[in-house]
Amino acid sequence: MADLNTIIHQPVRLKIMSALKALPPGEQLEFVRLKKLVEATEGNLGAHIQTLEEAGYVAVEKDFSDNRPRTRVRLSKDGRRAFEDYVAFLRGIIEG
Repeated sequence: MADLNTIIHQPVRLKIMSALKALPPGEQLEFVRLKKLVEATEGNLGAHIQTLEEAGYVAVEKDFSDNRPRTRVRLSKDGRRAFEDYVAFLRGIIEG
């Protein structure tokens, strides 16, 4: 059995990954919406997204909408696979 993925296991990052996994592959969530979903401050959410991005689990797109900066986040293929492995690991613990 694989080890626990400590990158995903952190509570805020787990919420981020769960929210993104609920979307169809390739679909994005805006930073503002994700902030509300995971109930994090901007700085806290930004730091956790950066950790997930460095791990290759999420992709971040920054652009402008109506002359305002916009940040969108999506789950990468590696992130989707890592989250599925994480859930399988937890199921393995429960099922013994």
